[in-house]
Amino acid sequence: MRKKLFTIFLIVIMIGLSGCSSGNSAHIEKVGLLVPETINDGVWGTKGYKGLLEIQSDYHADVFYKESMKSDTSIKHAIEEYNDEGVELLFGHGSEYAEVFNSFSREYPGIHFVSFNGEATEKNTTSLQFKGYAMGFFGGMTAANQSNTNKIGVIAAFDWQPEVQGYIDGAHYQNSDIELMIEYTNHWDDQDIALIKLDDLIQRGVDVVYPAGDGYNVAVIEKLKEKGLYAIGYVSDQSDLGESTVLTSTVQHADKLYGLVAERFANGELEDGNLEFDFEDGVISMGKYSPLIPEEFQAEMKKHVKHYIETGKLPNGQESKQ
Repeated sequence: MRKKLFTIFLIVIMIGLSGCSSGNSAHIEKVGLLVPETINDGVWGTKGYKGLLEIQSDYHADVFYKESMKSDTSIKHAIEEYNDEGVELLFGHGSEYAEVFNSFSREYPGIHFVSFNGEATEKNTTSLQFKGYAMGFFGGMTAANQSNTNKIGVIAAFDWQPEVQGYIDGAHYQNSDIELMIEYTNHWDDQDIALIKLDDLIQRGVDVVYPAGDGYNVAVIEKLKEKGLYAIGYVSDQSDLGESTVLTSTVQHADKLYGLVAERFANGELEDGNLEFDFEDGVISMGKYSPLIPEEFQAEMKKHVKHYIETGKLPNGQESKQ
């Protein structure tokens, strides 16, 4: 009898283990990452690296990364190396990779190429696009509400960034009399140009600035802190740079998006082409609000964000623009 019970016990255990092992057959073996600058910037590049590490942890995948991948030649060599390593999913952490990936994708059909904010046109290429308009809208509302001079500014990298128009529209919705001043650096990372633009905005009376470029936003915020002025953080929750300076942040959770993409890829569900993601996908959010902002306004903004997630409607009754 004791032997029979022991045999039954072993069978139950084996069935349980079998169920556990077959419950998640999705897997990824090798993943690569290319970043244009560094993984240690504390903003955009760091988020890509964190996303890569999460994939490594979730799927026990071998991961590889290369920094300062800017020229077509260096990217081509990296792709060749990754192909030899058996990489099957490759992230190019920026819009600059989309066109290059389109060009090389047919030579490497065993790799699925993923970039950001570009145009993916080939069979095994995907471009991930953050719908930045809504986050800019909420950031603009906050800036307009807190400005003492009735003048706010943006230092953006490029004029195609949807968060810039969102910021403008949100500011005007909150305060129809607000004066907006827009400057462009035409580069994600040029701190020198960004600081020159900032000096000009300050001289013109701007007291809240949205530095919408991940390579220079920290430098701009630090300068605003020195001047006793205010910022809307970009890409990361930048309240740690000073809660009396950073009113809130428009946060893009690129690391979480890596996880979503990896899950789709592992299950054979990652689509080619351009894919858009927004608040409702859990990859965009507003950051921590400064204690300088009245609690009533904070509560109002949180309701607006919740309503947008549930209905797709912004406070002005319109849908988000991309």
